[in-house]
Amino acid sequence: MADKKNSTEHDSSPRANYYIVQFKRNRVDYYIDRNHLPLKPGDSVLVMAERGRDLGRIKSHIPEESMDSTQRKYPLEILHLAKPEEIEKLESNRERENDAKKNCKEFIVFRGLGMKLIDVEMQFDNNKMTFYFTAEQRVDFRELVKDLASIYRTRIELRQIGVRDESRKIGGLGPCGRELCCTRWLKDFNPISTQFARDQNLAVNPGKLSGPCGRLLCCLEYEQSTYDGFNRDYPNEDRIYEWSGRKFSVEKVDFFRDEITIKDIESESVETICLDDFHRKFLPKKDKSWLDSWLPKDKEPVQ
Repeated sequence: MADKKNSTEHDSSPRANYYIVQFKRNRVDYYIDRNHLPLKPGDSVLVMAERGRDLGRIKSHIPEESMDSTQRKYPLEILHLAKPEEIEKLESNRERENDAKKNCKEFIVFRGLGMKLIDVEMQFDNNKMTFYFTAEQRVDFRELVKDLASIYRTRIELRQIGVRDESRKIGGLGPCGRELCCTRWLKDFNPISTQFARDQNLAVNPGKLSGPCGRLLCCLEYEQSTYDGFNRDYPNEDRIYEWSGRKFSVEKVDFFRDEITIKDIESESVETICLDDFHRKFLPKKDKSWLDSWLPKDKEPVQ
């Protein structure tokens, strides 16, 4: 009886809250608040890090259902709202990051390494300093790590990133005139192909379809599922169909207006019809009543 009572009390206790916490250059991670702090977007918080503590800002609250199983199983914790002296320390760390970036670039030139330094991020408690770089080939940076460790006396991590991550960290504006999606909210990069542009009736012009990173625009993926549905339902352009002994070619398809332009090949007359009319005329449902004689009959109930 006591166990049942304890179980009921445990179930009625307030559930923990989950948040997305944002760090330098829009780096984000998921955290759990077990202390039920009065948190809102923009609040500076001290959180547990992989080794030590870090300071970031609340980006948004997320429901527990949005957390994948690994994040929910071992979530990092939000410790408390940041104090004024902790925020001052973070600003001091930013100055040290600028100094470290300058020194690292000098060491890269001195060592003759084929790499490009993008950014430096120091953990709030100074237990780790991460240097982000890009390189076309594999780089042996062991001596560079020793050079940096001898100056800053902390754990040094060099992390190679791709060109898309480089654009995320540097930031900028897209062709639409708004801040880059990868900088503002996009967390994961999915593969993008030129087939997306073809499916969306866009001219395959790399100059117009590429972002600042030189890769195809991530926004090509946003509407791809809609166009996949369109391409399943609508006919392909230049395809030939027959009706009443005449041949017709599909000249143009407008998904959004639900218009299909067809041309009679013999008379060269042009007509615009909707998708339903196209199906009724060129893709009528076949009569399958003859199958009834072959299908098994329902057994009569036993008396």
